[in-house]
Amino acid sequence: MKNIYTGATYLLKGFSLIHQRGIRRFAYIPMLINTILFSLAIWFGISQFDSWIHNFFSGWPEWILDWFMWLIWPLFASLLLLIVFFTFSIIANLLAAPFNGVLAEAVEQKLLGHPPKQLSWQEIINDAPAMLWGEVRKLLYVLLWVIPLFILFWIPVINIIAPLLWIVFSAWVLALDYHDYPLGNHQIKFPQQRALLRNNRLLALGFGLATLGATMIPFVNFLVIPAAVAGATALYLDRLSGQTV
Repeated sequence: MKNIYTGATYLLKGFSLIHQRGIRRFAYIPMLINTILFSLAIWFGISQFDSWIHNFFSGWPEWILDWFMWLIWPLFASLLLLIVFFTFSIIANLLAAPFNGVLAEAVEQKLLGHPPKQLSWQEIINDAPAMLWGEVRKLLYVLLWVIPLFILFWIPVINIIAPLLWIVFSAWVLALDYHDYPLGNHQIKFPQQRALLRNNRLLALGFGLATLGATMIPFVNFLVIPAAVAGATALYLDRLSGQTV
């Protein structure tokens, strides 16, 4: 449990880093992208929530609703919100990817005491194809696991714990997603990234759970992308950089 807590604290460290001199100019563009998309996510989730709930529970037997509504409804409501924010997080990360790599590099320079990195639009443009391909690769990895997780929702009894499994999976994906930027800057490939985080599973899950929770908090979620990139970079430098996989 200590490692879960420690991993979560790095997201808080990320929030403190993104407004520091030499970093904030790299953080504000992803922040703007996130603000626009999460505003759309909130509007979409609120406008569709009632119809989702009605459609899902309309065919359920009465005795199941009587006995399990108190448990199922909050879990299902949380899952719906989670899926909406998770989906919009993927889109936001896809759009912000070209800026997140240079943000991770700027944070690393700051933490190592090096001179502030200059904002280079040419570097951002040159790195954009590789960064976008990295996001597509992560998305394909997510899809491989999303399908069996969705199947669990239609299996009686097991579907009660399916939302909890989705939460753990989402936390793991977010940890992978945001560590990709500092690790990628050090030429660590995606399979090695997964192996490194698996070796530090509780740290990664703590970081991912904190990031997931932050995406559900209004206004705080606008800052999540740059804060998570900064926090993942700090975690890498402090805890992971000396390890081999």
